[in-house]
Amino acid sequence: MSASADTRTAVLVAAYNAEETLERAVMSALTEPGTAEICIVDDASRDGTFALAQLLAARHARVKTLRLDANAGPAAARNAAIAATNSPWLTILDADDFYMPGRLSAMHEIAGDADFVGDALIRVADGAPVSWARSPLRAQPLDLQDFLIGNLGGETGALDLGYLKPLMRRSFIDARSLRYRADMRLGEDYELYARALALGARFIVCGEAGYISVETAGSLSKAHSETDLQRLRDCDDAIAAIRPLSQPERRALERHRTSVDRRLQWRRLISAVKAKDARMALSAFRSVDAALYLIGKLAEQAWLRGTGRRPARDLSTEAAH
Repeated sequence: MSASADTRTAVLVAAYNAEETLERAVMSALTEPGTAEICIVDDASRDGTFALAQLLAARHARVKTLRLDANAGPAAARNAAIAATNSPWLTILDADDFYMPGRLSAMHEIAGDADFVGDALIRVADGAPVSWARSPLRAQPLDLQDFLIGNLGGETGALDLGYLKPLMRRSFIDARSLRYRADMRLGEDYELYARALALGARFIVCGEAGYISVETAGSLSKAHSETDLQRLRDCDDAIAAIRPLSQPERRALERHRTSVDRRLQWRRLISAVKAKDARMALSAFRSVDAALYLIGKLAEQAWLRGTGRRPARDLSTEAAH
């Protein structure tokens, strides 16, 4: 159990056009004994999400709801939820995901003096049954270097740690004024966790505690803008400036920045081809690394066309982190 036995947790739910899944998410969090409050922030949905959120708040005393005037993205919605809650622990629940019973209790059991407690996501296809059995959790410490390496899924084949939905100790994030960067719509979780680790967060991770991540047809292929990718790339520069990094940390951060920059330059190349702008296309080959990557992607696309397979529509549809 944590150094403080107070396990009251605020579950933060950013919701956009989620009327089909929101109730399932909220009800799964309500079954958790540690859930003291659930804050649903409707991100200016165009469907019945806010009406459903209001209905859930009317039915359940632990549920409250807010509505943003304009769509601002999950980071801004989560920041609004943080401001509207006061429990000593916080955690994120995406509106299309849900918890298996006992998730939060199991994570609190291993929390100790950690500031962040992350568990492996259980990924299931939308509509598929969940086949999962709980097993004892073993906590492992996570430092900045390993976290950064764990966000190179495209290179290493490992699971992106930036997708974690950890328990977060409010006293830590408040003491360091940690909030999501509201200008980021891609990798906002990665940025917050990396910044927290650079600021000294005690972060532990464990196996599957019961977070069900529902994968819909478009959930892994969302097109991101050049601005999204540029902000994700450039946030690494800000993280590097927080404190002097060790050489292994700096190398890992540079690998992450390079990985994102490759995707950004491919996105720019595609935009240039569509615009028939030769100068813009050439600018994408801005470094040896980017040039080699783009040549490889172009060869891959040519091979796919030559074999009659459908080439990727847009490399900006790669994994978010």
